[in-house]
Amino acid sequence: MSKLRKFPLKRRLQFKTDYRRRKRLLLSGLPRLVVRRTSKNIIVQVVEATVEGDIVLASAHSKEVIRDFGWLGHGNNSPIAYLTGLLAGLKCMKIGVNKAVLDSGVFKPTRGGRILATLKGALDAGLEIPHGEEILPNIDRICGKHIAEYASKLKTEGPELYKKVFSNYLKKGLDVESIVDHFNEVRDKILRTYGRA
Repeated sequence: MSKLRKFPLKRRLQFKTDYRRRKRLLLSGLPRLVVRRTSKNIIVQVVEATVEGDIVLASAHSKEVIRDFGWLGHGNNSPIAYLTGLLAGLKCMKIGVNKAVLDSGVFKPTRGGRILATLKGALDAGLEIPHGEEILPNIDRICGKHIAEYASKLKTEGPELYKKVFSNYLKKGLDVESIVDHFNEVRDKILRTYGRA
């Protein structure tokens, strides 16, 4: 009698689902704060698992932050990751969801990276999510101070390169060196919209 060969599941082969990690998250019994990055955007969904399939309880997209709250920066950097997480967290609080677990998919979040900036936004909105404080990005990174400092340095050392690197920011009328002020304005607008300012 021949042995049956066991093949990995399709989504595992495509690097879309880590089934062992997913099982651990589901066993927590809490909704999952699902954070996904594309080359241009951040997508956050709060998902509850049921026997019939996953149900999305709340979601936020970096395009929503750009369209509805006037963000002029890039759609996939630390500041907008935080803002998108904040927006998703506030939507959760509004519908009575106040606890979740982080689901970063098949990718392990890097310390202080965009996925963890999203987590910090959701935490600041009031969601309770198990985490270690040491992994969260600092406030300078979240508000884009590193971007402003790099822009300032580039502007003096290579004005042509500055225009090339930050062309999208400049096209939208954002002075890159004042991105921290712009971040604070957009954050305050999101908080006011959800009655938290």
